[in-house]
Formats: sequence, structure tokens, C-alpha cells
Amino acid sequence: MTEWLVKLFVKDYDRTEDVQVRTRYGMLASVVGICCNLCLFLAKLLMGILSHSISIMADAFNNLSDAASSVIGFVGMKMAEKPADKDHPFGHGRIEYIAAFIVAFIVIEVGFSLLKSSVGKILHPEILVFNPVSVGILVLSVCVKLWMAVFNRRLGRRINSNVMIATSADSLGDAGATLATILSMVVFGMFQVNIDGIVGLAVSVLVMIAGVNIAKDTLAPLIGEAIDPKIYRQISDFVGRYEGIIGTHDLIVHNYGPGRSMASIHAEVPSNVAIEVSHEIVDRIERDAKRELGIFLVIHMDPVDMGNQQTAELKKMTIEVISSLDSRLSFHDFRVVEGAKRINLIFDLVVPREYTRQMQDELKQQICQRIKEKDERCVCVITMECTFQLEEQNEKQR
Repeated sequence: MTEWLVKLFVKDYDRTEDVQVRTRYGMLASVVGICCNLCLFLAKLLMGILSHSISIMADAFNNLSDAASSVIGFVGMKMAEKPADKDHPFGHGRIEYIAAFIVAFIVIEVGFSLLKSSVGKILHPEILVFNPVSVGILVLSVCVKLWMAVFNRRLGRRINSNVMIATSADSLGDAGATLATILSMVVFGMFQVNIDGIVGLAVSVLVMIAGVNIAKDTLAPLIGEAIDPKIYRQISDFVGRYEGIIGTHDLIVHNYGPGRSMASIHAEVPSNVAIEVSHEIVDRIERDAKRELGIFLVIHMDPVDMGNQQTAELKKMTIEVISSLDSRLSFHDFRVVEGAKRINLIFDLVVPREYTRQMQDELKQQICQRIKEKDERCVCVITMECTFQLEEQNEKQR
């Protein structure tokens, strides 16, 4: 079903890196969401009124909020498609995040309203009317929501959309809430025990949790989130594959909306190669990155001394010292400046973000001391910094 809809309504569906194609995917998801949620709202509202069930009506208005969310998503996707202009040189892609953030607040507000209604039902319960037709409609609703969850998750993964993946999680939450509503109906039908208000309370909490999760997922790129390790490796490997590039570091990616990114990176080049040659290589990489990755890439060149045996030995010694202290540490921009009585080892040290200022100072002292023990002529000049990449252990915990 998903593939059929994609092939029918998304032109050039296989070109997922194209902004316009990505927008078509978003519009398809929005239209499907609007249609499905409106149908579910009308059916549940009717059954809720007939059966005097607050939990069914709560579930109905949850679907209505989902339909409104899809409308806002539709408008947001269309506005985000607008090209760059003189006032917004990086385009309007972040409007998609803003639209999703508005949706999150709508979902939270609906959940809070349902919370108040459910508390009222607990304090002043009404007689439920068990109706097998109502249960059948709710079972159908669960099936529709599960399909929507799979539908949005597939599209979200295909175009790398956090908003769609969040919508998929919201649909799963709705399916769980509806299952709880079915439980209250069945319990009343079998045992004449009214747990409708309690179940409605659970539904409201699930709705608010879904809203908070959507807000978190959409707020992160607006504030500025760490670089995904996959993207970090993709860009680093892309630059590093060119002849004349020794290594890379200090990659920074700025997100101006899905499919709209700007990045800067430091590329290490041999110091004995003419600067015009290295500059031509860097220019070619920047052009290729725009064409192949869809990223506006700015590259800073760092010359590296490749032919000095003493520099190589001192660098090897520094690697051994740093690795013995913490395997997560790394360094770059290593330079050796010789004086009359001492040798300055100048480099930038990359530490995990968990390192406090005091820990960084203590680490710097340890490195300087251990290198001094190995070669008393050496004096370290260290600049401490943290990576902009999402650390691997944090990625595993997500």
C-alpha cells in the first residue's frame, strides 16, 4: 500500500535528496494523515455520543488534533519549499521544524483538556452503554493507526525526516490509547465495572507524552544539535578520499532545514605541495560536495609537515601518551617549533564533553608531565576543544 501511494503521488520518488521530491513525500504523508484522522474522528465521536463514553470521545478528539496537525504539517511543508531570497539566503527549510513545534503544543493542549474531562468522569461517573459496534470501530481504528505508524516510519526513514518518525511514534501511542479504550468497554460489558474515567486519564497522559516527545524532536535542530556520527563519517570520508588530502578534523554542520545543510571542515594537506595545487583540490571537493551530497561545504586547509623524521617521532610519542590516559582522546594540527633549549609541541586536543574545566586542566598537566618525562626538551602548548559530533555512546543510548 505504501509503495503504491508513493509511486502514484510522488514524482521522481527515488530522488530523495532533492528538496522538491522530499516536499512531495511530506505532502503525501500530510494528506493521508488528514483523511485517515478525520474519518476516525467522525466514527469515534458518533460512537462516543451513543455509548456515553468519555474515553471514546477523548480518543476521537485526539484524532481530530492529529488531523489539525497534518494540516499544519501540510502548510509547513509548502512554506519550507520556498527558495532562498535576499532576506533568507539559506532558504526557508526551518519552517518545517516550526510547524512541527506548533503541532506539539496542540497535541499537549488537547491532552491537558482530556485530562480535565477524565478527572471529572472519575469524580462524577456516567452509565456506559456497551455496544459491540463501538468496539468493532475501535479495533478498526487500532489497525488504521498501526498502518499509519508504519507508513510514516517508512517515509521518514526514506527521506531522513525526524518529524515523520515522530508522527509514527505518535500513531503508535494512539493505537495503544485506543486499545486501552477497548479494554474499558469490554470490562464494562463483562463485569459492569466503569473504568472509563481512569482509562480516559491514561489516554490523556499518553497524548501529552506524545506531544512532549514531538516537541523535543523538533526543538533539537532549531537549537542546534550534535552531528549524527553517520553524517560525520560520510562528510569526512568524502573529503578524505581525494588525493592530496591527508586527514580531516573540526567538522561543523549547520542545519537550515531538512535537506538544507552548510558545513565547514579542516583538511590536512602536505606542506611541501604548492599551495595553488592544494587550493585547486579543495575547490574541486567543495563543488563535488554540493553536487553529490547537497551540502554547501567550506574547507580550511591545514599544512602538515610530512618529511621531517623528528616531527614524526615526536608525534608518535604524543599519541602513545594521550592514548594511555583516555582512548577517547584525539588531537590534530600537530606542529613542532624548535628553540635553542627546548622544543614546543603545539596541538589541539579533542576531549569528551563530560570533561569539566578542572578535568581539562588536570589532563593538560598530566600530558605535559608525561611527555616531559619521555623527553625533557619538550614543552606542550595545548588547545582544548570538544567535538561537534554526537558521541558514540550517547548515540547508542538514544
